[in-house]
Amino acid sequence: MLILIMLILAVALGVTLIKLNGHRHAVRSLHQALLKKQPFLREDLPSASGHAWDQLCTLSNDLIVEIGHLQQLRSGQLAQLEATLGSLQEAVLIVDSNNYILLANKALKGIFPRAVNILGQRLELVLHSVTFLNYVESVRNGTAQPQHEIEFIDGAQPTWVEVTGTTIQTINDRKAPWTLFVLHNITQQKKLEAVRKDFVANVSHELRTPLSVIKGYVETLVDGSDDIPAEDRTRFLKTIQRHTERLNSLLEDLLVLSRLESINPGLHRESTDLNALLGSIMDDYRARPAGKEHLLDFTPDPIVSPLWIDPLKLTQVVENLLDNALKYTPKGAQIELSTLQQGSAEVIVCLRDNGQGIPEADLPHIFERFYRVDKGRSREKGGTGLGLSIVKHIIQLHAGRVWVESKQGQGTSFFFSLPMRSSMSTQA
Repeated sequence: MLILIMLILAVALGVTLIKLNGHRHAVRSLHQALLKKQPFLREDLPSASGHAWDQLCTLSNDLIVEIGHLQQLRSGQLAQLEATLGSLQEAVLIVDSNNYILLANKALKGIFPRAVNILGQRLELVLHSVTFLNYVESVRNGTAQPQHEIEFIDGAQPTWVEVTGTTIQTINDRKAPWTLFVLHNITQQKKLEAVRKDFVANVSHELRTPLSVIKGYVETLVDGSDDIPAEDRTRFLKTIQRHTERLNSLLEDLLVLSRLESINPGLHRESTDLNALLGSIMDDYRARPAGKEHLLDFTPDPIVSPLWIDPLKLTQVVENLLDNALKYTPKGAQIELSTLQQGSAEVIVCLRDNGQGIPEADLPHIFERFYRVDKGRSREKGGTGLGLSIVKHIIQLHAGRVWVESKQGQGTSFFFSLPMRSSMSTQA
């Protein structure tokens, strides 16, 4: 009898264990189905599972289908947004409530070249700016400015961006809204604004000095015209004349720069024998008093073919370089002008002197407006500080390059290139 009871208990225990194993297997299958978002098969239910398991299977499959549907809607919405916003020139960025990036168009990657493969990353790991993160929070709180300028410092050069932000509803309105930002790159505008401010400040400074001198001497002449000796009066008038000429030169150079930087710089190209043009310029300078005090040589490359250039503006380039060489080299210094044709691509023109040279620290700035290596000496000799800037603009209008090489005590060499062009279609 005892043996029979033990046998019944063993069978009952075995059945229970089999059921438990079946339930355990069903739970694992359900877990995998939810993770993979795949239907939960009824074949995975334990035998004799009953109504509860059958209902759980139905609810789980309905939930998986609903999740898949929502994901498709979400993906479709993002794909539609990306298709709509991807071709915009303005950068567009969408983040969720946890600052995970949902969308970033091509224009954003143009502003931030390092922002690659950023979808799904946290915003603060991609755009390193506390100011921008604070702006994100202010947009969510509804306290943001309509437009906000933000500086991003990532590397040597800062990037300035004008940002506009707003919140947009998700597919499931019960979730926290997404945040959309439109970013406009204003770095170039900031640079131009800085250049404009520097330019205005420099012009004001350059005009103030001669005007102050002229004003002072004129007031002296007016107030004491009867008591000033004739010799002093003549000296005052010559000083006024010298500073007036300086003002006139400054205004003329400013007008030249303004025309060169305008939409229509007035470049009039024609087929020109470059060697003949440069040779005539050198002959003219040899006949001048300053030229007679220097050794002026011209070494042309005989194979240089005619170029499609503006001869008047190229004359202005060479004259600016020659004037500088004559001003800033001692009497008896050698100044050599040469041409060299580089294959079929370009012609290199070089003006070399054996003067005192230019300090290395000044070389990167030599073509900037109003930049002077020796400021006092330059003003004393009547320089406006705009000559080399004019040279640079004219050569760039010809699609050429301009550069300088110099070592103190070993002279200076100015180079500019002119592309070889034979087609008259290049006329500006």
